[in-house]
Parts: sequence; C-alpha cells; structure tokens
Amino acid sequence: MAFFRPRVSREAEVRHHADQEVGKGFPELLERARAAEAELRRVQAAASPVEVVRAAGLAFDKALTEALRAAEANQRATFGVRSYDDRIRRRRARATPEGAGWTDEVNRLRTMRERNRLTGIPRVPRPVQASAR
Repeated sequence: MAFFRPRVSREAEVRHHADQEVGKGFPELLERARAAEAELRRVQAAASPVEVVRAAGLAFDKALTEALRAAEANQRATFGVRSYDDRIRRRRARATPEGAGWTDEVNRLRTMRERNRLTGIPRVPRPVQASAR
C-alpha cells in the first residue's frame, strides 16, 4: 500500500533558498545596527542640533530594518521548507528551541525599531507661512 506524501511546492523551495541567502548576512547587519545605535546615542549625549539627531535616528532605523528583514528570513528558513505552505508546521516549528530563539530575536528587533521610531527620531520644526487675508 502506497501512501500519498504531498511534495513541497516549487515556490516554497525557491522562497526557502532565498531566505537562507538573505539570512546569511544577519550577523553583519546586526553589527551595523549596533554601530548606528552607538552613533545615535553619542549624538544625543552631545546635545547636537535636531537635524543631526534626526539623521542619526533615521540611519539607525534603516540599519534596524535591514537586520529585522534578515532575522525574519532566518526565522522562516529555520522553520523549514514545508512551513511555507502549512500553517500547522509553522506553528510547530515556532515551538522548537531554535524556532523560539529566532521568534524572540525578531520580536526584540521589532520592539527596538518601534521604540526608535517613536522616541529616537525627532521631528524637524518647519516654518509656518502666514495666511494672506
């Protein structure tokens, strides 16, 4: 008696390999984010002008976003090829120690990025034009 074993879709295989490639650069991207954060904290401590702090905050946001994308790719790749098509496999993979570790890392980076977006990027005041009446 032969049992039907569903194959993984070609699209899932392609996405899995793409995520593996993107995820390889995670340590380097995380180091860039740490350097950008250190620069932002240095600029904030030096009481620099708002424009300089904003530029450093935006650079930190960009570095965090790139590191977050790589962490998410590593998370999906860790879950396995079959998890791309099956939500149950995704859920089970998230419960493994390695999957939980990547899930925690992704959540930590998301929280850090949101905190930076809310408090680390100051708005530059724009001059208000007088209305002609």
